[in-house]
Amino acid sequence: MGFQSGLSGLNSATKNLDIIGNNIANAQTVGMKASRAEFSALISSALGTGDSAGNGIGVAISAVTQEFSQGNINITGNNLDVAVNGSGFFQVTLKDGTSAYTRDGQFKLDNAGNIVTNSGASLLGYPLNAESGAKTSVTPIPLKVPSSEPLAAKATSKITAAFNLPGQSVAAASTSPPTPMEKYATAVNAYDSQGVVVPAKLYFVNLGPGVTTSTTSPGVTVNRWAVYTAENKDLGYTDLLADSAANVDAVTTAKATDAANAAANAKNGGTAATFANGQLKLPPFGTNASTNATAILEFDSTGKLLPQTTPIQITLRSLNPTAGDTTSTDAAGVVTTKIPDGTFKVTLDIGLATQYGTAYSVSNLEQNGYTAGDLTGVNISESGQVTTVYSNGQAQVTSQIALCDFRNVQGLTPVGSGNWIETAKSGQPILGAPGEGKFGKLRSGALEESNVDLTAELVNMMTAQRSYQANVQTIKTQDQALQSLVNLR
Repeated sequence: MGFQSGLSGLNSATKNLDIIGNNIANAQTVGMKASRAEFSALISSALGTGDSAGNGIGVAISAVTQEFSQGNINITGNNLDVAVNGSGFFQVTLKDGTSAYTRDGQFKLDNAGNIVTNSGASLLGYPLNAESGAKTSVTPIPLKVPSSEPLAAKATSKITAAFNLPGQSVAAASTSPPTPMEKYATAVNAYDSQGVVVPAKLYFVNLGPGVTTSTTSPGVTVNRWAVYTAENKDLGYTDLLADSAANVDAVTTAKATDAANAAANAKNGGTAATFANGQLKLPPFGTNASTNATAILEFDSTGKLLPQTTPIQITLRSLNPTAGDTTSTDAAGVVTTKIPDGTFKVTLDIGLATQYGTAYSVSNLEQNGYTAGDLTGVNISESGQVTTVYSNGQAQVTSQIALCDFRNVQGLTPVGSGNWIETAKSGQPILGAPGEGKFGKLRSGALEESNVDLTAELVNMMTAQRSYQANVQTIKTQDQALQSLVNLR
């Protein structure tokens, strides 16, 4: 029995040394999980002999288990290196179509833009809507970065401006010479449908006090400003000055007759006027300028902007005559495209404009269009969202890396290259996304190191060596005893 016990000990010690050696060899392997040998005693017992203790006949390795503890996170600076900080595995599809799972986040882009591992397995994730960032599918698919085609140009559809118009300023045409339009002006580069830069210039002209036209505050005296763009500034400003001249001329030539009052009304562009005590009472200066202004801004006594009744739209004209959006509708209601004239409409959001007693200033000016751009980089967030970055400064969320976990990770079978496959013991994968539920978050530009404790493994190797030597001594001693018995004569 000594030979069998010693031989089983040698076999178990050899396998243990193999496992320890494999751990040491993979101490630098990304995502590697250390293994250990678990031993069990072999017992021989004879039924009906009354010997309940049984006889030991050696040892066997009952299982080889892996330690799925967290490895250290090592910063690499490569955006496509991704570490899982917590629970979960990356799901990949091997070249033969088999689903596998890994903690090795050393991802690359192949020549088609697919995100793959070093062994060529495709990383799986969820496609996302580029505008809202919401999932468009709950089934993971191979992730691909649009690396071969540029990001198409987008025409500007909205300009947002936040500014302060000085409360101490006076009506533009009440000064001599009139206040130039450029004194309170700003500009931002917008883009047409082909990505051509179109300067969007805004001019703000003080019209002086007047009665509000707002439905929310009817009949309230407000401070009024006209907004002009490059398309209508010349006509608008000319109209503004003519309106001023009409007011002054009407006052100086007024007669105490209804006819004179009517003539003054006509000369004032039809604006309502009253006549009392021999004096002509005209409305505040600048009211006629609104007919050619892009918009009229009305500020209450606290300097806050009154709500606009309708959205403000400005017209921009591209240098490219084929980049417009002009359409027409025939008598039958059919919409047909006319020859584009290069103009397009843009919504102007100025809801944060103010009129305080400080200097004119622009605190925010932005637009949502852009020219075409080439891919310059890929970023991955801690929630797994894959964002593509382009040379035009734009970034688009395209997809989200999927994670999965198992009820029994010890039931997974390693298949090499840092991959595991599911088995009946592991159960089916539980899918999710980084940061959801029990799933860990991702760390881009970092990798999870092997969780092998090299010091502990070296100590384990010495222990296994001593076990091997001791089992050799068991066999040697048994051999010596047998030899002594054979030599008896």
